[in-house]
Amino acid sequence: MAQKKGMRRNGRTLAFQVLYGLGFAPVAETSTLEWAFAENPAVLKEDAEDVRTFARGLVQGVWGRREELDQIIHRHSKHWKLHRIAKVELAILRLALYEMLHCADIPLKVALNEAIELSKQFGDENSRNFINGILDAAAKAVDNGDLGVDKKF
Repeated sequence: MAQKKGMRRNGRTLAFQVLYGLGFAPVAETSTLEWAFAENPAVLKEDAEDVRTFARGLVQGVWGRREELDQIIHRHSKHWKLHRIAKVELAILRLALYEMLHCADIPLKVALNEAIELSKQFGDENSRNFINGILDAAAKAVDNGDLGVDKKF
């Protein structure tokens, strides 16, 4: 179990790094998305195939559903327009929301906690509270059944 947890944490970190990079040059085509994944320096340094596979699935899922995820972020980020949210925070929020809504095997608390860990590693001193506030509100919406997902907080 510890090995799976470490693999997933590494995969999330890798997925975050690819999503962060895509935030500077958004693409819509799957082939371009694959290229962005394959050419990312963090991916090239990762030797573990299971980590790369997990990360690739997350990146494809997040990127394919980013409009839906962005609507949820907008709904729960009071007084913040998406274009004003820093790319680090936006990538972390999208990743965590994707896991919360579309990864049945990942509990809400795990997705939220992993997002906080990413914010500690890559964000500034305000990232953690900002991300926690939005994800906590989204998790409560999931818990109440407002987002059509059968998970409990």
